Amino acid sequence: MSNPFQATTTVVDVGEGRYEADVDSSWNLSPLPQGGIVSAVALRAMAAALGDPSQVLRTLHTTFVAQVAHGPVVVDVELLRRGRSMSHLRAEVSNPDRGHGHLTTAIFGSPRSGFAFTDLAPPSEVPRPDDCPSFRDPRPVDQAGFTPMEFWERRVEGRSALGHAPWDDYTPDRAERAMWYRFDQPPYLENGTIDPLALVVLADTMPGAVHERVGPQDRTWFAPSIDLTVHLLDVCRSPWILGHNRARFAGDGYASADMALWDCGAAGTEEPRLVAYATQLFLFSFL
Repeated sequence: MSNPFQATTTVVDVGEGRYEADVDSSWNLSPLPQGGIVSAVALRAMAAALGDPSQVLRTLHTTFVAQVAHGPVVVDVELLRRGRSMSHLRAEVSNPDRGHGHLTTAIFGSPRSGFAFTDLAPPSEVPRPDDCPSFRDPRPVDQAGFTPMEFWERRVEGRSALGHAPWDDYTPDRAERAMWYRFDQPPYLENGTIDPLALVVLADTMPGAVHERVGPQDRTWFAPSIDLTVHLLDVCRSPWILGHNRARFAGDGYASADMALWDCGAAGTEEPRLVAYATQLFLFSFL
């Protein structure tokens, strides 16, 4: 059985810089595919077009120009610059005959000599994944009508390490939360590391920090992404990945947030390693 993440990000070269893929509906976040999974499709096509495994993905920026629905998609790739140690590419993912979609630029690069440090840390004393409540735990009786999304039920499990559930009674304080994330079928590569493109999916979960800051609201709201930037920093080997998420500003109907992804070992108890850092701007839409 193929891995669901790798299956839905598989691309087929149809010539002249165009690739085709099929995004499964199980990656939808009501009603469209999560932006991170669509970006991963673009990145898969760019890596194929580059064809140089010595250069690995270092950074990407996606602008969500227009909606991309699940099902067949086309990816148009442009190699902007091919260098000996660094290359720049651009790709647009769209549904066939639908005009514009998601536009992603990416830079791939080989290892270089330089300084090495991490001047960032996850929250202290974070509980292990096994000690944290899951998104999939039974909900309170008064929340029985809530319909879970297939994305969270079949593809990615989340466990809250810092923050509150939407139905908790609490006094909002900080726009900060931490979640353990795990793919139901982790997309491991042959070398025993997690497919780095999968980290883009986990990074694209930032509006939760705003939920934590504003607390329960009378009006239902959601936060469509405007853009997404992800820096890939280190390899990830563990199935559970800690996502530390902050919202830095909200105003004029927009919010700015960031996400740090940490590999803390299989049980979540080892020395944390920063594997990715992401930022995003999103807007508020009220029902």
